[in-house]
Order: sequence, then C-alpha cells, then structure tokens
Amino acid sequence: MRITYNFATALVGFLSIASYASAAIEDYNRLNISEAAVLFIDHQVGLFNLVQDTSPDSFKNTILAVGDTAKFFDLKVVLTTSREDGPNGPMMPELKAKFPNAPYVARPGQINAWDDPEFVKAVEATGKKQLIISGIVTDVCVTFVSLSAKAAGYEVFVVTDASGTFNEAIRDASWLRMEAGGIQLMNWFAVACELARDWRMDLEGLANLFGSHMPNYKAFMDGYNGAVASAKK
Repeated sequence: MRITYNFATALVGFLSIASYASAAIEDYNRLNISEAAVLFIDHQVGLFNLVQDTSPDSFKNTILAVGDTAKFFDLKVVLTTSREDGPNGPMMPELKAKFPNAPYVARPGQINAWDDPEFVKAVEATGKKQLIISGIVTDVCVTFVSLSAKAAGYEVFVVTDASGTFNEAIRDASWLRMEAGGIQLMNWFAVACELARDWRMDLEGLANLFGSHMPNYKAFMDGYNGAVASAKK
C-alpha cells in the first residue's frame, strides 16, 4: 500500500506540474512593437541613492539602455515622479532629456502612481495594452503600479535590471509577489530581443544599441567587423 501511495502521489504531482507548464506555455504573450509602451516610474535622483541591490553605474546604464530601446523601436513612453519638491528629488536629467515630448506626470504625492488619475489617463492615451515598466524602488513604485495595471487589464512586463531597491532579499520578495500576480519579469537585453524578434529586422541598429550599453557586446562586434574587413583585403 505504501508503494502504491507514493506512486500515486508522485503521479499527481507530475500531472500537476505538467498541467501548470502547459498553461504557462499557452499563456506566453510576447512583447509586440505595435502593442507596447514604456513606463518610467520614479527614476528620481534622491530615490536613486536608496538602491543597493546593484551597482550605481550598472543601474544607471541599464535605465538609459531601456530609454534608448524605447527610442530605437519608437515606443510610446510615459514618465512620472512623486513629490519632486521633497527628498525624492527630480527625475534623472539624462532620462528626462531623452523624451522631451513624452507625457510627464509629476504626482503631488501618490505613492502608487496608478492612484493618480493623470498618470492613468496618460497610460490610456498611449493606446497600448502591453506595459514595459522600470522604476525605483522595486518593492513599492514598481510593484504597486505593475499589480494595479495588471488588475486593470494590461499585460505587464517589468525590467528587473532597470529597477532597484534596498537589498537583494527585498528585491527577490518583490519579484515573487509580482510573478504570483501574473507579471512577466525580464531583463533589458531580453526586452530588446523580444521586441526585435529577428536579427534581420536591423542587425546594425541592434548591434549599435547593445554595444552602446554593453562593453563586452561592443568588443564582440568590433572583433567581428575587424575580421570581416581583413577578409575583404
């Protein structure tokens, strides 16, 4: 009886995992250029100092990489901040300068940007159903908006390496909470590749995008271009 019980339990567990995996595959919705918009949440100079789960240089570089990705694919962008007149400070000037014509919602105080009607209106005005989100801090500014947008019917994709918080434990707990809420967690490189879908879309353009923010990728392409040039001599 004990052997039968263990086998039955294992079988039920296997079927449950298989069922979950099948559902996950069926639910896989890829990013689509025509359906995606990018939301930059509270990338403010004061809040930037709270981020300890990644290096400042890497974090800033990745935020700007997401900005360049949005420009490369000509995606709609919405920028927002909270209490700029307080210690949170203004938005990173380099990021704001990339999108001089994008909607910019300076919230008077709402912690969850989705609680601000002007922000929600700006998101709705993009006409997009897929939202790519990055922000500071991951457990509050990013998580709250992501879960709220998901509840409102949007497909939400969080750029994990362009979002930061106090430490890795808080970051991981935030990721678990969002994942449990149906949020797709991705890194910047994966976002760009999923939007592109095919290297033939613009190989040179993609290579320049990646190389401008990934020194190892630039070295990779420089080596390739050097070999091609030598072969033609």
